[in-house]
Amino acid sequence: MFRMAKKVRWGVLSTAAIGVRKVIPAMQLGQFSDVTAIASRDLERAKATAGKLGIEKAYGSYEELLADPEVDAIYNPLPNQFHIPWTVKAAEAGKHVLCEKPLSMTVAEAESLLEVQARTGVKIGEAFMIRSHPQWLRTEELLRSGRIGELRAVMAWFSYFNVDPKNIRNQVETGGGALYDIGCYAIQAARAGFGAEPKRVVGLIERDAALGTDRLTSALMEFERGHAVFTVSTQTVPYQRVHLVGTKGRIEIEIPFNAPTDRPTRLWVDETGDLTGSGIRMEEFPTADQYTLQGDAFSRAILEGGDVPVTLEAGIANMRVIEGIFRSAETGGWISVGERD
Repeated sequence: MFRMAKKVRWGVLSTAAIGVRKVIPAMQLGQFSDVTAIASRDLERAKATAGKLGIEKAYGSYEELLADPEVDAIYNPLPNQFHIPWTVKAAEAGKHVLCEKPLSMTVAEAESLLEVQARTGVKIGEAFMIRSHPQWLRTEELLRSGRIGELRAVMAWFSYFNVDPKNIRNQVETGGGALYDIGCYAIQAARAGFGAEPKRVVGLIERDAALGTDRLTSALMEFERGHAVFTVSTQTVPYQRVHLVGTKGRIEIEIPFNAPTDRPTRLWVDETGDLTGSGIRMEEFPTADQYTLQGDAFSRAILEGGDVPVTLEAGIANMRVIEGIFRSAETGGWISVGERD
């Protein structure tokens, strides 16, 4: 199934924009990742993309790529409704799979991958690139070391403006809308911050009358040791921020999700509580591409036999919260999302 090598040979399912514009070029810079093949249902498009990106092989079907014995792992950036079926097919072809977020459309779909992973022996992970970026690794280090005391609250905002009905982010059938597309990041941030799963959630959703997708979604998550709250929107001015507040201080991440690749990233730590800001200390991180770091971290897990950055189990836990928020918005009440027996 897989031969040990210095680099993992990656194949990409589809010429999706996120892969072509961001992930593939970044992975090509990796120390342990080599993108060797790409597939599209349009062979000419696959060839054109391969030529543009310097990829060795181009296929006119996903099945052909999965049959290539010289591909070790698959990056799956297909629309959300195709995440599960093509991840299953890739795993059954003996390929490790890095699947774009959200992992699935439902918890049941995501949980079905547990049996697939156990049966095939491959690694399956969710592509939350933020978990590989130095600013998030440092944030987790600060939290675990007690620099801001005991974490009590996480507050996140993530938004952009897009009303194009042809964009898959605005189509219900493709899993579009704010919660699936960017709310998943806010949930991931809260779970990473507390290092635990929420017990219950409550959500509020406003849907676009024409598109049907949620364009403004807010949620409150109750953890054992505190609360997390977020608002995400597909139809407000672009903005991002995460605040983590503890008993002795706070952390603020400037651009927590779409970390820029052309300049350093920053976070602020305040251990004084001085409202004038005199106690705030900035930490700056050298320019880095979180997609490169994600690809290499996943590749090293394959080469060395360790855990991938965001495991299948973690992806399922994130989906429980997403599904719970959708249910809460429908019922108007709290929804339990703790781990099932």
